Amino acid sequence: MSIAYLNGSYLPLDQAKISPMDRGFLFGDGIYEVIPSYNGKMVGFGPHIERMKNGLAAIGVQFDWTTKQWADLCQQLIEKNGSGNLGLYLHVTRGTDSKRFHAFPENIPATVFAYSFEIGPEPVADKALAKKYRVAATRDLRWERCHIKSIALLGNVLHFQQGYEQGYDETLLFNADNQLTEASACNAFIVKNGTVITPALDNAKLPGITRHILLDILRRDGSIPVEERDVSMDEVYSADEVWITSSSKDIAAVVQINGTTVGNGEVGDVWLAAQTLYSAGKFNY
Repeated sequence: MSIAYLNGSYLPLDQAKISPMDRGFLFGDGIYEVIPSYNGKMVGFGPHIERMKNGLAAIGVQFDWTTKQWADLCQQLIEKNGSGNLGLYLHVTRGTDSKRFHAFPENIPATVFAYSFEIGPEPVADKALAKKYRVAATRDLRWERCHIKSIALLGNVLHFQQGYEQGYDETLLFNADNQLTEASACNAFIVKNGTVITPALDNAKLPGITRHILLDILRRDGSIPVEERDVSMDEVYSADEVWITSSSKDIAAVVQINGTTVGNGEVGDVWLAAQTLYSAGKFNY
């Protein structure tokens, strides 16, 4: 049984209990992060914690843990759960009140929960081993604050389920102007004529940590051109390559969208070059 953390204590996951009056349970009132680790080495710990702090500030949760306190918690989870390949789930809610009331309560402590779970082996830059993703595409019907990594994920879940029920691995989303936003649980990229292109961040897109690290690595290396701008769905369907990125997937190659083949239907050369650079540099953040 996994060892979890809840409000100052480490305990077996099945013994971690919260009150039904916790605002995370009642309202989805909280922020979360998922950090991958491979053999004890975390990917993007610094950017993940910075995004956690920004998210808590954005929703007005007063929680003042330092980066070192988060690092200690993550290291304890890794050590208590046998290292290996682990995802580290971090979760902070506004806390438990005595009544269900929409307005923020005052002077209640935040609820802090964390646990680890097994993840697959570290993705590698090998076309033969890369999973080929088939995705759906549909109009983005989520709320207009998707830049906040809220635990209230019903909109994302419904979009993911929509594709999943049709046998797809993910669902790409587009707005009322037929522009790509992201996917239900990933950021999205296209490749055209050797240039890597991704939608610019705004309140309709989560500032993904894998996205951030990948763009930084590509720009530092300089061998692959990068653009952040609006991307139409026509561009998506005519792209040479399409990728989705997340902490659990690294860079995943999409070979089919709503039954339409992307490029030649195979994992692309730019993916191979980008994944090679990402694999070499991702532990530096």
